[in-house]
Amino acid sequence: MGSGMSATPSAFTLHDLTLGYDRHPAVHHLDGRFEAGSLTAVVGPNGAGKSTLLKGLTGILAPLGGRVERGALRRDQIAYLPQQAEIDRSFPITVQETVLLGHWRRIGLLGAISKPMRRQGEEALSAVGLDGFAGRPIASLSAGQFQRVLFARMLLQDCPVILLDEPFAAIDSRTTADLLALVGRWHGERRTVIAVLHDIDQVRAHFPEALLIAREPVAWGPTVEALSPEHLLQARRMAEAWEDRAAVCRRAAA
Repeated sequence: MGSGMSATPSAFTLHDLTLGYDRHPAVHHLDGRFEAGSLTAVVGPNGAGKSTLLKGLTGILAPLGGRVERGALRRDQIAYLPQQAEIDRSFPITVQETVLLGHWRRIGLLGAISKPMRRQGEEALSAVGLDGFAGRPIASLSAGQFQRVLFARMLLQDCPVILLDEPFAAIDSRTTADLLALVGRWHGERRTVIAVLHDIDQVRAHFPEALLIAREPVAWGPTVEALSPEHLLQARRMAEAWEDRAAVCRRAAA
């Protein structure tokens, strides 16, 4: 799915992948490939397993069945942005300190930050429109400002693969436009970008590939085909038929 440099360590191949919690699957039997350099939106109803899929790609969540093939890709080459609700902003840390954490895979958590690294942090803040914010505590920021900080941190991580879980939820339209432009820049640099999104119009306008899931795969491929009215209706009907008290998936439990 998608085109590009499949020989680089920047793609995932999914083999009959099932993911979930307490052996109750949230994603069932998914096969397919995120090609290196592709830009893909993961779309589906609430509870469809989209966030669970990203956790499976990172390795945070072990499969119940099947596997994720990452090739030569290491976990520290994957930049993962969870939903804001999962991030504790009460920790007394500044914007600059948060952004500089993007250097951790090169220096370790206790390594010294050099002057060039600090300069890169300043450039990253400028790139996301936060000049003058370096000394502010993250707890003082709006949702949109904090999301800009997290994108700046990912700029410093400089990873070939970027996973974004609802990156534009509850932020203003200007911030969304600026961060979408940054996503487009990453795509232009041939990074593999996978984003969980809800806004279908946004996906159609900015993401050439889409994976539509409703716990089970519905469609995967070029966005215009994957998000056809027929496929979207199928996903909605599948969601309406979900039974959360259903038995453990037999194949996953085997």
